[in-house]
Amino acid sequence: MTDAASRAAEILSRPTTINGLTVPNRIAMAPMTRMFSPGGVPGEDVVSYYARRAAAGVGLIVTEGTYVGHPSAGQSDSVPRFHGEEQLAGWAKVAEAVRAAGGAIVPQLWHIGMVRNDGEPPFADAPAVGPSGLRLGADEATGKAMTQQDIDDVVAAFAQAAADAERIGFHGVEIHGAHGYLVDQFLWEGTNRRTDAYGGDPVARTKFAAEIVAAVRERVSARFPVIFRFSQWKSDNYGARLARTPEELDAILAPLAAAGVDAFHASTRRYWLPEFDGSDLNLAGWTKKLTGKPVITVGSVGLDGEFGKAFTGEGAAVKGLDELLDRLERDEFDLVAVGRALLQDPRWAEKVLSGRLDELAPFDPAALKTLS
Repeated sequence: MTDAASRAAEILSRPTTINGLTVPNRIAMAPMTRMFSPGGVPGEDVVSYYARRAAAGVGLIVTEGTYVGHPSAGQSDSVPRFHGEEQLAGWAKVAEAVRAAGGAIVPQLWHIGMVRNDGEPPFADAPAVGPSGLRLGADEATGKAMTQQDIDDVVAAFAQAAADAERIGFHGVEIHGAHGYLVDQFLWEGTNRRTDAYGGDPVARTKFAAEIVAAVRERVSARFPVIFRFSQWKSDNYGARLARTPEELDAILAPLAAAGVDAFHASTRRYWLPEFDGSDLNLAGWTKKLTGKPVITVGSVGLDGEFGKAFTGEGAAVKGLDELLDRLERDEFDLVAVGRALLQDPRWAEKVLSGRLDELAPFDPAALKTLS
Protein backbone atom coordinates (compact mmCIF):
# COMPACT_ATOMS: atom_id res chain seq x y z
CA MET A 1 0.00 0.00 0.00
CA THR A 2 1.40 3.40 -0.95
CA ASP A 3 1.74 6.24 1.55
CA ALA A 4 -1.10 8.11 -0.20
CA ALA A 5 -3.38 5.08 -0.05
CA SER A 6 -2.56 4.43 3.59
CA ARG A 7 -3.24 8.06 4.47
CA ALA A 8 -6.60 8.04 2.67
CA ALA A 9 -7.65 4.84 4.40
CA GLU A 10 -6.71 6.17 7.84
CA ILE A 11 -8.27 9.63 7.59
CA LEU A 12 -11.49 8.63 5.83
CA SER A 13 -12.04 5.74 8.28
CA ARG A 14 -12.41 8.06 11.25
CA PRO A 15 -15.96 8.10 12.68
CA THR A 16 -17.95 11.29 13.19
CA THR A 17 -21.26 12.22 14.80
CA ILE A 18 -24.35 14.19 13.79
CA ASN A 19 -26.75 14.76 16.68
CA GLY A 20 -26.13 11.38 18.26
CA LEU A 21 -25.90 9.48 14.96
CA THR A 22 -22.43 7.97 14.73
CA VAL A 23 -21.29 7.68 11.13
CA PRO A 24 -18.54 5.05 10.97
CA ASN A 25 -16.41 6.93 8.44
CA ARG A 26 -16.21 10.22 6.57
CA ILE A 27 -17.74 9.05 3.27
CA ALA A 28 -21.28 10.03 2.33
CA MET A 29 -23.18 9.23 -0.84
CA ALA A 30 -24.35 12.41 -2.53
CA PRO A 31 -28.01 12.66 -3.60
CA MET A 32 -28.36 11.98 -7.32
CA THR A 33 -31.63 11.87 -9.25
CA ARG A 34 -31.93 8.47 -10.95
CA MET A 35 -35.54 8.23 -12.25
CA PHE A 36 -35.88 4.46 -11.78
CA SER A 37 -39.03 4.50 -9.63
CA PRO A 38 -42.15 4.06 -11.80
CA GLY A 39 -45.17 5.64 -10.16
CA GLY A 40 -42.82 7.21 -7.64
CA VAL A 41 -42.31 3.82 -5.98
CA PRO A 42 -38.75 2.63 -5.24
CA GLY A 43 -38.63 -1.04 -6.19
CA GLU A 44 -36.28 -3.90 -5.45
CA ASP A 45 -33.69 -2.55 -7.90
CA VAL A 46 -33.57 0.73 -5.94
CA VAL A 47 -33.35 -1.23 -2.67
CA SER A 48 -30.35 -3.16 -3.99
CA TYR A 49 -28.74 -0.04 -5.44
CA TYR A 50 -28.51 1.65 -2.05
CA ALA A 51 -27.79 -1.54 -0.07
CA ARG A 52 -24.78 -2.36 -2.28
CA ARG A 53 -23.16 0.93 -1.43
CA ALA A 54 -23.87 0.59 2.28
CA ALA A 55 -22.40 -2.93 2.27
CA ALA A 56 -19.30 -1.57 0.53
CA GLY A 57 -18.60 0.93 3.29
CA VAL A 58 -20.44 4.20 2.57
CA GLY A 59 -20.91 5.71 6.02
CA LEU A 60 -23.95 7.87 5.28
CA ILE A 61 -26.26 7.56 2.29
CA VAL A 62 -28.29 10.59 1.22
CA THR A 63 -30.94 9.36 -1.17
CA GLU A 64 -31.83 10.92 -4.47
CA GLY A 65 -34.28 13.79 -4.15
CA THR A 66 -37.75 12.51 -3.30
CA TYR A 67 -40.92 14.59 -3.66
CA VAL A 68 -42.79 15.69 -0.54
CA GLY A 69 -46.58 15.39 -0.43
CA HIS A 70 -47.58 18.56 -2.23
CA PRO A 71 -49.14 18.47 -5.74
CA SER A 72 -46.64 20.93 -7.21
CA ALA A 73 -43.58 19.27 -5.68
CA GLY A 74 -42.36 17.44 -8.79
CA GLN A 75 -42.67 16.83 -12.49
CA SER A 76 -41.82 13.19 -13.14
CA ASP A 77 -43.59 9.92 -12.45
CA SER A 78 -40.23 8.15 -12.38
CA VAL A 79 -38.72 10.16 -9.55
CA PRO A 80 -39.56 8.62 -6.16
CA ARG A 81 -42.12 10.24 -3.89
CA PHE A 82 -42.01 10.37 -0.11
CA HIS A 83 -45.75 10.17 0.40
CA GLY A 84 -48.37 7.55 -0.35
CA GLU A 85 -48.75 4.07 1.12
CA GLU A 86 -47.03 2.17 -1.69
CA GLN A 87 -44.23 4.71 -2.02
CA LEU A 88 -43.44 4.72 1.70
CA ALA A 89 -43.56 0.92 1.80
CA GLY A 90 -40.88 0.91 -0.89
CA TRP A 91 -38.76 3.36 1.06
CA ALA A 92 -39.15 1.27 4.22
CA LYS A 93 -37.53 -1.62 2.35
CA VAL A 94 -34.67 0.65 1.30
CA ALA A 95 -34.06 1.76 4.89
CA GLU A 96 -34.25 -1.81 6.18
CA ALA A 97 -31.75 -3.07 3.60
CA VAL A 98 -29.27 -0.28 4.29
CA ARG A 99 -29.51 -0.90 8.03
CA ALA A 100 -28.97 -4.62 7.49
CA ALA A 101 -25.85 -3.81 5.48
CA GLY A 102 -24.50 -1.72 8.36
CA GLY A 103 -25.09 1.71 6.85
CA ALA A 104 -26.96 4.87 7.78
CA ILE A 105 -29.43 6.53 5.39
CA VAL A 106 -31.42 9.75 5.17
CA PRO A 107 -33.95 10.69 2.47
CA GLN A 108 -33.54 14.00 0.70
CA LEU A 109 -36.89 15.80 0.86
CA TRP A 110 -37.56 17.88 -2.24
CA HIS A 111 -39.95 20.41 -3.77
CA ILE A 112 -38.92 21.78 -7.16
CA GLY A 113 -41.08 24.92 -7.10
CA MET A 114 -40.90 27.04 -10.24
CA VAL A 115 -38.73 24.50 -12.06
CA ARG A 116 -41.94 22.56 -12.66
CA ASN A 117 -43.48 22.59 -16.14
CA ASP A 118 -47.26 22.72 -16.52
CA GLY A 119 -49.06 19.50 -17.31
CA GLU A 120 -46.35 17.16 -16.05
CA PRO A 121 -47.00 14.14 -13.77
CA PRO A 122 -47.49 13.04 -11.09
CA PHE A 123 -50.19 15.72 -10.68
CA ALA A 124 -50.68 17.25 -14.11
CA ASP A 125 -53.13 19.96 -13.02
CA ALA A 126 -50.88 21.37 -10.29
CA PRO A 127 -49.41 24.81 -11.05
CA ALA A 128 -45.76 25.73 -10.72
CA VAL A 129 -45.42 27.69 -7.48
CA GLY A 130 -42.71 29.82 -5.97
CA PRO A 131 -42.11 32.83 -3.77
CA SER A 132 -42.91 35.24 -6.61
CA GLY A 133 -43.96 32.96 -9.46
CA LEU A 134 -40.61 33.60 -11.19
CA ARG A 135 -38.56 31.01 -13.01
CA LEU A 136 -34.79 31.15 -12.74
CA GLY A 137 -33.49 34.01 -14.82
CA ALA A 138 -36.97 35.41 -15.62
CA ASP A 139 -38.23 38.92 -14.93
CA GLU A 140 -41.94 38.21 -15.33
CA ALA A 141 -44.01 35.75 -13.34
CA THR A 142 -45.22 32.69 -15.21
CA GLY A 143 -46.30 30.67 -12.18
CA LYS A 144 -48.21 31.16 -8.96
CA ALA A 145 -46.80 33.36 -6.21
CA MET A 146 -47.44 31.39 -3.06
CA THR A 147 -50.10 32.52 -0.61
CA GLN A 148 -49.75 32.04 3.12
CA GLN A 149 -51.91 28.94 2.80
CA ASP A 150 -49.60 27.58 0.09
CA ILE A 151 -46.60 28.22 2.31
CA ASP A 152 -48.25 26.52 5.28
CA ASP A 153 -49.18 23.51 3.14
CA VAL A 154 -45.63 23.03 1.89
CA VAL A 155 -44.16 23.43 5.37
CA ALA A 156 -46.59 20.78 6.62
CA ALA A 157 -45.66 18.46 3.75
CA PHE A 158 -41.97 18.59 4.66
CA ALA A 159 -42.79 17.98 8.32
CA GLN A 160 -45.01 15.01 7.50
CA ALA A 161 -42.33 13.49 5.28
CA ALA A 162 -39.77 13.81 8.05
CA ALA A 163 -42.12 12.17 10.56
CA ASP A 164 -42.73 9.35 8.09
CA ALA A 165 -38.99 8.94 7.55
CA GLU A 166 -38.40 8.37 11.24
CA ARG A 167 -41.42 6.04 11.49
CA ILE A 168 -40.24 3.75 8.68
CA GLY A 169 -36.65 3.42 9.84
CA PHE A 170 -34.47 6.16 8.37
CA HIS A 171 -31.66 7.65 10.45
CA GLY A 172 -32.46 11.32 9.72
CA VAL A 173 -33.57 13.58 6.87
CA GLU A 174 -32.02 16.07 4.49
CA ILE A 175 -33.99 19.13 3.37
CA HIS A 176 -33.14 20.12 -0.21
CA GLY A 177 -32.55 23.87 -0.08
CA ALA A 178 -30.12 24.08 -3.01
CA HIS A 179 -29.73 24.41 -6.79
CA GLY A 180 -32.62 26.75 -7.53
CA TYR A 181 -35.48 24.56 -6.30
CA LEU A 182 -38.32 25.85 -4.12
CA VAL A 183 -36.56 26.41 -0.80
CA ASP A 184 -33.62 28.00 -2.60
CA GLN A 185 -36.03 30.16 -4.63
CA PHE A 186 -37.03 31.79 -1.35
CA LEU A 187 -33.40 32.17 -0.25
CA TRP A 188 -32.21 33.83 -3.47
CA GLU A 189 -32.99 37.44 -4.32
CA GLY A 190 -33.16 36.55 -8.00
CA THR A 191 -36.40 34.61 -7.53
CA ASN A 192 -37.76 36.09 -4.30
CA ARG A 193 -39.28 39.53 -4.92
CA ARG A 194 -41.79 39.36 -2.06
CA THR A 195 -42.54 42.40 0.05
CA ASP A 196 -44.06 40.53 3.00
CA ALA A 197 -42.25 38.80 5.87
CA TYR A 198 -40.81 36.18 3.48
CA GLY A 199 -38.91 38.63 1.27
CA GLY A 200 -36.46 41.49 1.49
CA ASP A 201 -33.10 41.13 3.19
CA PRO A 202 -31.23 37.81 3.53
CA VAL A 203 -32.68 37.09 6.97
CA ALA A 204 -36.26 37.62 5.77
CA ARG A 205 -35.65 35.41 2.75
CA THR A 206 -34.60 32.65 5.15
CA LYS A 207 -37.97 32.65 6.94
CA PHE A 208 -39.58 29.97 4.75
CA ALA A 209 -36.62 27.59 5.08
CA ALA A 210 -36.42 28.18 8.83
CA GLU A 211 -40.14 27.42 9.20
CA ILE A 212 -39.63 24.13 7.39
CA VAL A 213 -36.71 23.23 9.63
CA ALA A 214 -38.64 24.15 12.79
CA ALA A 215 -41.71 22.18 11.67
CA VAL A 216 -39.56 19.14 10.88
CA ARG A 217 -37.78 19.44 14.20
CA GLU A 218 -41.13 19.50 16.01
CA ARG A 219 -42.37 16.32 14.31
CA VAL A 220 -39.29 14.14 14.90
CA SER A 221 -37.47 13.03 18.02
CA ALA A 222 -34.75 15.18 19.55
CA ARG A 223 -31.94 12.85 18.44
CA PHE A 224 -33.14 12.50 14.84
CA PRO A 225 -30.66 14.39 12.65
CA VAL A 226 -31.91 17.17 10.38
CA ILE A 227 -29.52 18.08 7.56
CA PHE A 228 -29.95 21.14 5.33
CA ARG A 229 -28.44 21.23 1.85
CA PHE A 230 -27.78 24.60 0.25
CA SER A 231 -25.73 26.06 -2.57
CA GLN A 232 -24.70 29.36 -4.03
CA TRP A 233 -25.13 28.17 -7.66
CA LYS A 234 -28.40 27.38 -9.42
CA SER A 235 -29.08 24.69 -11.99
CA ASP A 236 -28.97 27.23 -14.85
CA ASN A 237 -26.78 29.89 -13.24
CA TYR A 238 -23.42 28.74 -11.93
CA GLY A 239 -22.46 32.31 -11.06
CA ALA A 240 -25.41 32.97 -8.74
CA ARG A 241 -24.65 33.85 -5.14
CA LEU A 242 -26.79 33.78 -2.01
CA ALA A 243 -23.97 35.44 -0.13
CA ARG A 244 -21.13 37.57 -1.44
CA THR A 245 -19.34 37.85 1.91
CA PRO A 246 -18.95 35.70 5.02
CA GLU A 247 -21.20 38.16 6.85
CA GLU A 248 -24.03 37.62 4.36
CA LEU A 249 -23.57 33.85 4.61
CA ASP A 250 -23.78 34.07 8.39
CA ALA A 251 -27.05 36.02 8.11
CA ILE A 252 -28.54 33.14 6.10
CA LEU A 253 -27.17 30.23 8.09
CA ALA A 254 -27.77 31.52 11.62
CA PRO A 255 -31.60 31.39 11.48
CA LEU A 256 -31.44 27.86 10.04
CA ALA A 257 -29.13 26.67 12.79
CA ALA A 258 -31.37 28.30 15.40
CA ALA A 259 -34.42 26.58 13.90
CA GLY A 260 -32.90 23.16 14.42
CA VAL A 261 -30.46 22.20 11.65
CA ASP A 262 -28.01 19.62 12.98
CA ALA A 263 -25.67 19.59 9.98
CA PHE A 264 -25.27 21.49 6.73
CA HIS A 265 -24.52 20.03 3.31
CA ALA A 266 -22.73 22.75 1.36
CA SER A 267 -23.05 21.98 -2.35
CA THR A 268 -20.28 23.17 -4.65
CA ARG A 269 -19.19 21.99 -8.08
CA ARG A 270 -15.51 21.72 -7.13
CA TYR A 271 -14.76 21.26 -3.43
CA TRP A 272 -11.22 22.64 -3.68
CA LEU A 273 -12.21 26.17 -4.73
CA PRO A 274 -12.15 28.92 -2.06
CA GLU A 275 -15.51 30.57 -1.47
CA PHE A 276 -14.48 34.12 -0.54
CA ASP A 277 -11.42 36.25 -1.20
CA GLY A 278 -8.72 36.20 1.44
CA SER A 279 -9.25 32.63 2.62
CA ASP A 280 -8.69 29.10 1.30
CA LEU A 281 -11.87 27.84 3.01
CA ASN A 282 -14.45 26.35 0.70
CA LEU A 283 -18.20 26.85 1.24
CA ALA A 284 -18.35 23.94 3.69
CA GLY A 285 -15.39 25.31 5.61
CA TRP A 286 -17.00 28.73 5.98
CA THR A 287 -20.25 27.07 7.02
CA LYS A 288 -18.55 25.15 9.81
CA LYS A 289 -16.58 28.21 10.93
CA LEU A 290 -19.72 30.36 11.12
CA THR A 291 -22.19 27.86 12.62
CA GLY A 292 -20.06 25.38 14.53
CA LYS A 293 -22.26 22.62 13.09
CA PRO A 294 -21.05 19.46 11.36
CA VAL A 295 -20.76 20.01 7.61
CA ILE A 296 -20.69 17.83 4.50
CA THR A 297 -18.61 18.98 1.54
CA VAL A 298 -19.21 17.89 -2.05
CA GLY A 299 -18.04 18.68 -5.56
CA SER A 300 -16.07 16.47 -7.98
CA VAL A 301 -14.57 14.33 -5.21
CA GLY A 302 -12.17 11.82 -6.72
CA LEU A 303 -12.64 13.12 -10.27
CA ASP A 304 -11.06 15.87 -12.36
CA GLY A 305 -14.19 17.19 -14.11
CA GLU A 306 -17.30 18.81 -12.68
CA PHE A 307 -20.59 16.90 -12.69
CA GLY A 308 -22.55 19.04 -15.15
CA LYS A 309 -20.46 17.77 -18.04
CA ALA A 310 -21.68 14.22 -17.38
CA PHE A 311 -25.07 15.19 -18.79
CA THR A 312 -23.47 16.15 -22.10
CA GLY A 313 -21.76 12.78 -22.34
CA GLU A 314 -18.36 13.76 -20.94
CA GLY A 315 -16.44 11.45 -18.65
CA ALA A 316 -13.92 12.34 -15.95
CA ALA A 317 -10.53 10.95 -14.97
CA VAL A 318 -9.59 9.86 -11.47
CA LYS A 319 -8.22 12.71 -9.34
CA GLY A 320 -6.06 12.23 -6.26
CA LEU A 321 -7.45 12.82 -2.77
CA ASP A 322 -4.49 14.61 -1.19
CA GLU A 323 -6.10 18.05 -1.00
CA LEU A 324 -9.34 16.58 0.33
CA LEU A 325 -7.40 14.79 3.07
CA ASP A 326 -5.46 17.95 3.92
CA ARG A 327 -8.72 19.83 4.42
CA LEU A 328 -10.22 17.03 6.52
CA GLU A 329 -7.12 17.03 8.73
CA ARG A 330 -7.52 20.78 9.21
CA ASP A 331 -11.10 20.08 10.36
CA GLU A 332 -12.51 22.25 7.55
CA PHE A 333 -15.50 19.90 7.23
CA ASP A 334 -16.66 16.59 8.65
CA LEU A 335 -18.01 14.41 5.85
CA VAL A 336 -17.26 14.11 2.15
CA ALA A 337 -20.15 13.42 -0.25
CA VAL A 338 -19.23 11.39 -3.32
CA GLY A 339 -21.47 11.39 -6.39
CA ARG A 340 -20.33 10.22 -9.81
CA ALA A 341 -17.48 8.07 -8.48
CA LEU A 342 -20.05 6.05 -6.49
CA LEU A 343 -22.34 5.80 -9.50
CA GLN A 344 -19.46 4.39 -11.49
CA ASP A 345 -18.34 1.95 -8.81
CA PRO A 346 -20.57 0.76 -5.91
CA ARG A 347 -17.39 -0.41 -4.15
CA TRP A 348 -15.61 2.96 -4.34
CA ALA A 349 -15.74 3.46 -0.56
CA GLU A 350 -14.51 -0.07 0.15
CA LYS A 351 -11.54 0.43 -2.15
CA VAL A 352 -10.59 3.80 -0.65
CA LEU A 353 -11.04 2.65 2.94
CA SER A 354 -8.84 -0.38 2.33
CA GLY A 355 -6.13 1.60 0.54
CA ARG A 356 -6.81 0.26 -2.95
CA LEU A 357 -6.63 3.59 -4.76
CA ASP A 358 -5.04 1.93 -7.77
CA GLU A 359 -8.36 0.16 -8.43
CA LEU A 360 -10.41 3.34 -8.80
CA ALA A 361 -11.92 3.84 -12.24
CA PRO A 362 -12.65 6.98 -14.29
CA PHE A 363 -16.25 8.07 -14.63
CA ASP A 364 -18.15 6.94 -17.72
CA PRO A 365 -21.45 8.80 -18.29
CA ALA A 366 -23.00 5.46 -19.25
CA ALA A 367 -23.25 4.90 -15.48
CA LEU A 368 -26.13 7.39 -15.44
CA LYS A 369 -28.27 4.95 -17.41
CA THR A 370 -28.18 2.05 -14.96
CA LEU A 371 -28.66 1.20 -11.28
CA SER A 372 -25.40 -0.71 -11.04
